[in-house]
Amino acid sequence: MKLSDYDSFPTDLPIIVEDELFLYPFMISPIFLSDEENIEAANKALENNSLIMICSAKSGQENHRDFEAIYDSGVIGSVMRKVALPDGRVKILFQGMAKGKILEQKSTNPLMATVEILDSKFEKTPKSDAILSVLKEKVNALSLVSNLFPPDLLKTIEENSDINRVCDLISSAMKLKKEHAYELFSQTNAEAKVLMLIEHLIEAIETSRLQKEIKTKVHSRIEKVNKEYFLKEQLKQIQQELGSDTQREEEIEEYRQKLEAKKAGMSEDAYKEINKQIDKLSRMHPDSSDANMIQSYLDWVVEIPFDSLSKKQLDILEVRSQLDKDHYSLEKPKDRIEEYFAVRELLSKRGIKDKEGQGAILCFAGPPGVGKTSLANSIAKALKRELVRIALGGLEDVNELRGHRRTYIGAMPGRIVQGIIEATQMNPVVVLDEIDKVAKSFRGDPTAVLLEILDPEQNNKFRDYYLNFNLDLSKVVFIATANDVGSIPAPLRDRMEFIFLSSYTPQEKFEIMKKYLVPQELKKHGLKSAEISFTKSALETIIANYTRESGVRNLRRRVAEILRKVAKQLLIDPSIKKISISHKNLEEYLEKKTFEIEERDRKDVVGQVNGLAWTSVGGDVLKIETLKIKGKGVMQITGSLGDVMKESARIALSVVKVLIDEKKLDVDMSLIPLSNKELEENKTDLEASEIYRRFDLHVHVPEGATPKDGPSAGITMATAMASILSNKKVRSDIAMTGELTLTGKVLPIGGLKEKLIAAFKAKITTALIPKKNYENDLKDIPEEVKSKMELIPVTRVEEVLKYALV
Repeated sequence: MKLSDYDSFPTDLPIIVEDELFLYPFMISPIFLSDEENIEAANKALENNSLIMICSAKSGQENHRDFEAIYDSGVIGSVMRKVALPDGRVKILFQGMAKGKILEQKSTNPLMATVEILDSKFEKTPKSDAILSVLKEKVNALSLVSNLFPPDLLKTIEENSDINRVCDLISSAMKLKKEHAYELFSQTNAEAKVLMLIEHLIEAIETSRLQKEIKTKVHSRIEKVNKEYFLKEQLKQIQQELGSDTQREEEIEEYRQKLEAKKAGMSEDAYKEINKQIDKLSRMHPDSSDANMIQSYLDWVVEIPFDSLSKKQLDILEVRSQLDKDHYSLEKPKDRIEEYFAVRELLSKRGIKDKEGQGAILCFAGPPGVGKTSLANSIAKALKRELVRIALGGLEDVNELRGHRRTYIGAMPGRIVQGIIEATQMNPVVVLDEIDKVAKSFRGDPTAVLLEILDPEQNNKFRDYYLNFNLDLSKVVFIATANDVGSIPAPLRDRMEFIFLSSYTPQEKFEIMKKYLVPQELKKHGLKSAEISFTKSALETIIANYTRESGVRNLRRRVAEILRKVAKQLLIDPSIKKISISHKNLEEYLEKKTFEIEERDRKDVVGQVNGLAWTSVGGDVLKIETLKIKGKGVMQITGSLGDVMKESARIALSVVKVLIDEKKLDVDMSLIPLSNKELEENKTDLEASEIYRRFDLHVHVPEGATPKDGPSAGITMATAMASILSNKKVRSDIAMTGELTLTGKVLPIGGLKEKLIAAFKAKITTALIPKKNYENDLKDIPEEVKSKMELIPVTRVEEVLKYALV
């Protein structure tokens, strides 16, 4: 179809508004119509077999269908085909024929206007030929730096001499903004149009050249990275052009300066390793993962205080003064600590530097709350050194102590090195807390690392995997703490010297509470001594009825609980000037009583004996109960007992049977149950052994949910069995401990001090203990306990029964 086949111009034509495209006369384009006005305009053109005009919407005016929202120039053409789509839209195939311009508006629904052909004035002159050649030259230049013009389009532009046609082809390929495209489209002066288009081409050439230049510079670095990396590289190139990218060189130079400042105090292999990593970092790309790991490594190692030591000279008198100031009693642990530092001070004064820092590793062992960690704090204060606490409870990863190998992101030095860096000196006091609770798993055995750390012959060349060079730990004062020494592996126990801290007696707790806990808690709670007072009876009641422990940790909590309520009272009622705490009003401040150890029974009972036990939290009094039931001589044992304790029960029964057989233990023959036949025969010549043949024994240790084990209940079980079989009562004021052999001998046991303190708290007046313990351990028993209790040494089970059975 041609324009001549339709009505002559000017003529009235329906108008379709196109939101996205800017069409040109030479195009055949599919157009999708979704709004009713455009669809109605297309239908009207088809019904009247007329042409149609397509105008572009102005920028920001999309979806508006009025004359003000569209450009007044557009493309006149015909609708070749129309298809209705399933989603409600209509697709038309439009063929452009000529440029048109709106002369007069006719209607708005659909848009109708009087349209005329828009002709561009062009006269072929030497000037126009020159301008056209310049235009084609710029198109070729742009095609070299961009991909806007395919080869066939370039050929068409080169061979065409119609300026208007060439300009339209170039404008459509460049995808200009709507406003720029409209200016060129509506321009009727061909030469002016060409000059405008040349300006756009020059601008596009410069933009494309800059983009290509930057891409060329960073092409080798962006092949394996994302868009963010590409933008960073562009920024880096710009910074290099401006000469402002010097931060990295400054960081590397700072590392070198720190290394040289500490060179005198570090070993040769440490200096070489750190220097090698600095050189490697200077050669690496800053954004690589390896560079980040090396930088993290250098941040750690340059902070190690290679040449920093505490300058305070050891003074044994200051150590003693600090220990006495912070702790009451604990005379034996204090003496051993003083001896330890006396040797170090003597070595230092006599200039024996090769041995300085070497010696035994102290380990404070005892129940919770008796002052193990606080002793280490006092030592650090006396030495004027930093205190580093490393909690080993539950530690199961060797790398936590040895350091992580630098093979993955997140690797870091071990806790020992981190502690030294934190302390900023090479000779701090390092407390290895809860060394008996180190765990072992598939990650390794941390106790194996502790063997090296705690060995004075090896720790001067301790190698942390992360550092990759040796570190001298010989000047560090290592102090370990533990509750149960038996849980520590034997090789590790061999590296340490144990200082045992036992339970406090009630009198010691009273003095600690009066001299230390109350003043310290008053200060913490902002109270003055003139605002509150404790009577002696109140302190004694708190100790006796509100705590259950070997140490004083819960005692401190009870004091704090009282002071919190006192502080509240003083604020609520300003008229109160002073509050006195006595045993009468104590229940107003403390809610729940917790009896420390149950007091002994006041009546003698058959088959019930007071036994003494040691636990990791101190001593305790265990009542062992027995019962006899008609049966066949079987023994039943209950109470969550371990294998060793069950064996003690069997040994005790065998020993008691021998005593009965040898008539060393009298039996009431009337208690032996007789069968009907024996009653008819009036049998009276029964052997004493029938007492244990015709009865079953049930041995029970109360608090059945608590696991118990150990051999020291042997004589206690034997006494309980002898009592129930002979029907003799056991003294309720007596307690006992000792291991029993099959021959009836009483062997020594451990934990005597804690056991006797527990008996003292339970108001026991007499204690039977092995003779060897009486000879060797009596000096460790507090005078308060020895003065209130009768301690009887025994060597055989017959002696035990003589004292215990009534």
